[in-house]
Order: sequence, then C-alpha cells, then structure tokens
Amino acid sequence: MIDLYTFTTPNGRKASVMLEEVQLPYNVHKIDITKNDQFTPEYVAINPNSKIPAIVDQDTGITVFESGAILIYLAEKTGKFLPTDQKGRFEVLEWLMLQMGGVGPMSAQLNHFKRFAPEKIPYAIQRYEKEMLRLYGVLDKQLANREFICGDYSIADIATYPWIAIYESQGLTLSHHPHLKRWVETVQQRPAVQQGMNVP
Repeated sequence: MIDLYTFTTPNGRKASVMLEEVQLPYNVHKIDITKNDQFTPEYVAINPNSKIPAIVDQDTGITVFESGAILIYLAEKTGKFLPTDQKGRFEVLEWLMLQMGGVGPMSAQLNHFKRFAPEKIPYAIQRYEKEMLRLYGVLDKQLANREFICGDYSIADIATYPWIAIYESQGLTLSHHPHLKRWVETVQQRPAVQQGMNVP
C-alpha cells in the first residue's frame, strides 16, 4: 500500500496518474497548500522541503519526495513505464529531466505572473510565455514521428502531460504545434490519466 500526500497541482497529478497507471493500491492524504498544510511538523517529517507530492511505501518503509523521484521509484517498483535497456532508460530520463527542469518550472512561473501576481509585470509574462512556446516547439518536434515522447508511453509522458494540459488556462494555444496537440488528446483519453487527474 502506498500513502500519497498530494494536492490539485500538476506535480501532484503526476504521482496520482502514475499510481493509477501501475494499478498499485494507495491512500490519498490531501495536503492543502492554500492552508499551509505542507508546513505542519507531521508533513515536514515526510518531506523536509514542504512541497507536494510525497509518498510512503508501506511495503518497504521507503519515503520518497519530489515528483520525478516518485515516478522513477514507482516505475522501478512495478517494472512499468521505464525501459530497462540503457539507451531506452536514459532517453526517458532525459525527457523526464526536461519536464522537471524546464516545462514544469517555466509553466509554473508563467502561471504565477499571469494569474496570481499582485501586479502585472509584462516583461515577466512575455519572458515565460516565450519560453513555454519554445518548449512546446521542442516537444512538437520530438512527437512528429512518435506516438509518445519516447516512442512507448513512459514516465516522461506522465510527468509532462499535467503541465501541458493546462495550456488554455494560461492563455496559450497548441494551434501551431499539431503533434503536441495530438499527443495531449491521446494521453487524456487514457482511463488512468482521467482518474489520476481528479485526485484528490
């Protein structure tokens, strides 16, 4: 049994989608970051960085925080969505790291400055919009002759999808990125994705 500590953010959805995909039983613990639940002593003991998501594997006693690390852990635990051959494994890990170091942070900054910042700063909005559109182009090119980011469905797709799926709420469009748009539509049809995107 897995204990999942999460909230309704793209990073949180990465973990719940993965748990649905690998069909491991899990309990959901809602960490409401709008109420500072992530700073309680009980949660800091699980994740000293006070971010979501985090998991505790009751079978092994292992605690894992950081969404990318959680995806790798669950992939290795179940033998799913991460190739075992070196070339395939590192291709998936490359694109996972691109999400963690590029797509996620840039999208989050755009979200903040466009929707939540107390004042509109045109330079910041333009900077992060431009970078997100550049990253859309990188993904679109990668998907031009592949159904999924690395060919077969993997943790690279699971990590990236929740951050791309919010494009409309950020005032962006995929009209100039047809391969990325097709990929979004394909991934969102997966039952596990639909279920995981509704957790908690």
